[in-house]
Amino acid sequence: MFLITGATGTVGREVVRLLTDREVGFRAMSRTPAADQVHGDHTDPASLDQAVEGVDTVFLLGPGTPDVAAYDLAVLNAAKRAGVSKVVKLSAIPVGPVAEWHRPGEEAAREFPSWTLLRPNVFASNSLQWAAQIAAGEPIPNPMGAIKLGVVDPRDLAEVAVEALVHDHHGRVYTLTGPELLGIPDQVAVLAEVLGRTLSTVDVPLDALPEAYAEGLRAIRPEDVSILSGDIAEILGRPARTYATWARDRYPAS
Repeated sequence: MFLITGATGTVGREVVRLLTDREVGFRAMSRTPAADQVHGDHTDPASLDQAVEGVDTVFLLGPGTPDVAAYDLAVLNAAKRAGVSKVVKLSAIPVGPVAEWHRPGEEAAREFPSWTLLRPNVFASNSLQWAAQIAAGEPIPNPMGAIKLGVVDPRDLAEVAVEALVHDHHGRVYTLTGPELLGIPDQVAVLAEVLGRTLSTVDVPLDALPEAYAEGLRAIRPEDVSILSGDIAEILGRPARTYATWARDRYPAS
């Protein structure tokens, strides 16, 4: 039995769909109770104990916030108490503050008999945060400057997660990126073509950002984050989806 945490998120929903299509037994967990999910809150150990009862494999997908470490450790402690044997953790590329948030969970996951770490670069779906600017015809803010990232489709992440859950990928650490390096202006150019609209960007100085965010960006070196990996192709037997493919599928009527 698999436990899928973060089941209502972008990747988690797709993992649930893929496992349903495969007719694989799983239990979906969310911090917000729902009819087809179990309730599990990292601040409520009893809820986690109930969620992991009878489970042998956990897909660990925590919040994209600094409390992801507390979430990961609470879920993994419950998993240990339940005798879970396998953990597949969705982490992040090992750069900057976000990587530090994930480090405790990565270390704890390695203590299980079988473990796999998935380290994606930035999600293509992060572009959805620009919806307000696009709707208003305003420039899209670019705090990244000329930095380019291996933007990855969340559907690819979900497919890799399912493969890691279903098959033996013990001890593997996968870096998951798209097939090309893109800066924010590159992504916006793709969206402009897909949407058939004129879109632009505006550089945002780091001093204008919240200090915690600015501090993280200052710590990023382009050579550390501007990376491409063939791990998705290796696992899935096909190339990773491009950002343009994600955009066309996201806006099919445009």
